[in-house]
Amino acid sequence: MNLLEIHDLRVAFRAVDAVKGVSFSVPRNATVALVGESGSGKSVSSLAVMGLLDAADSVSGSIMFDGRELLALDGKQRRALCGKEIAMIFQEPMSSLNPVFTVGAQIGEVLRLHMKMSRAQARRRTLELLEEVGMPAGRIDAYPGELSGGQQQRVMIAMAIACEPKLLIADEPTTALDVTIQKQILELIARLQKRHAMSVLFITHDLGLVAEMADQVVVMRDGEVREAGPARQVLSAPADAYTRALLDCRLTLQTPRRPAIPAQAGIHGPQGGTLNLDSGLRRNDGALLEVRNLSKHFTQREGWFGKRQFHAVKDVSFTLARGRTLGVVGESGSGKTTVGLTLLRLHQASGGSVWFDGRDLLSMPARAFQAYKRRIQIVFQNPYASLNPRFTVGDILLEPMRLHRIGADERARRAAALALLDKVGLPATAYERYPHEFSGGQRQRIAIARCLTLQPEILVCDESVSALDVSVQRQVLNLLKDLQDELGLSYIFISHDLAVVRYLADQVMVMRQGVVVELADADALYSDPQHPYTRSLLSAIPGNG
Repeated sequence: MNLLEIHDLRVAFRAVDAVKGVSFSVPRNATVALVGESGSGKSVSSLAVMGLLDAADSVSGSIMFDGRELLALDGKQRRALCGKEIAMIFQEPMSSLNPVFTVGAQIGEVLRLHMKMSRAQARRRTLELLEEVGMPAGRIDAYPGELSGGQQQRVMIAMAIACEPKLLIADEPTTALDVTIQKQILELIARLQKRHAMSVLFITHDLGLVAEMADQVVVMRDGEVREAGPARQVLSAPADAYTRALLDCRLTLQTPRRPAIPAQAGIHGPQGGTLNLDSGLRRNDGALLEVRNLSKHFTQREGWFGKRQFHAVKDVSFTLARGRTLGVVGESGSGKTTVGLTLLRLHQASGGSVWFDGRDLLSMPARAFQAYKRRIQIVFQNPYASLNPRFTVGDILLEPMRLHRIGADERARRAAALALLDKVGLPATAYERYPHEFSGGQRQRIAIARCLTLQPEILVCDESVSALDVSVQRQVLNLLKDLQDELGLSYIFISHDLAVVRYLADQVMVMRQGVVVELADADALYSDPQHPYTRSLLSAIPGNG
């Protein structure tokens, strides 16, 4: 008998059908992966199981859990069940953890509510849970903001398994984590599953993780199940064209570095077209940017009056050639993002120099630097957070041109903005729309178009595709490569995903604890890594260990 059986599940929001007759099951003591792109309905299906869809107009069908019909339970019965017998790990732990309560208080609350423990009993059990998920006992009194992303996710897992649930739902629990932390979290979930005899419903868009974790796979698209079956069978011989397209989009260390875009069944750009990468490389390999001994330290408080310096970046040096891409990789806290922000003077450097066009960007006065700001631009990880929600796309594109006095008049600027929308694969109708009306991939295209309004020579891409689905990620990467070939742009591409970096970069710089441990041509680094840390990063990639 299966632990969870879903039959003909339908969910509608304001007359929009998000889930359209979905059926699948989760056996006991097994892992089922629910995969698909954003908007496929996979997360909505899991929230229906948890009873977290209060805003839905209607939820119908059948959700049988351990012989009970969940849709027939009232709110009190559902709350008693969820958290104790069904638990969920969400994608973004910092959005799920209360920042004003300690880790111990939040885990203890679950134990007191569902297990009726006293405060002393809950604290003892919390210490055991933290040890089980690999957290130091001393962190029990830490606040979420004092923890790294991986530690926050471990706290969420400890909270989820506190009552030893029968079913654990993991909704994209490792999407934004480094490969090494990702591997630790996956191994932890697998270990806890065996120890507690849990079933796991693992929601992801990363088919590499599916191959490592899942016993069975359910592929969803547009609210429907397109394919389901044993993981090995689905991944090795997919029957549905959409599943094959997802597999073709996935980047691995074996993906050729500069291929043409694969023909994909059912996955398209905004207009259903593709970008032409056959224009050839029109590059001048002269040095464009020279960074010498760049350093950055932050002052941190210790106690009431004490202070100490934290060295985020230590003596980083590299050269970026025209029309080339430097990939910067490393775990969280390695200093890679700090390097990018310091180059643009968004952080004040503690030492070193950045030579661009014969001038040191770090030593020049702020007024003189204004002329260089337009030539070095940054694309941030989260486009929705970096785009003004009150501006239309047209306003977003026109504002930097107005500030830097680009274009003869408003008519010329509007024409330039529309041309840029076309260049990044968005329709002219996008000009009058707002950021929230677009998907994540489309918003990232808008962010890239905004940078291009200033006609930059260098783009710093800071984790700009890490949270995107594999197909959208591939589209944005191909867009970046196409723009580089057409405009001769240089990229500093910051990422924790080594497969993505290999696909795009000519050179790779590996950072650890603020120090460059290896810098080499991409092909040489991936085929014969010299530093043990680089080898450990490569071995942590799903399917490469």
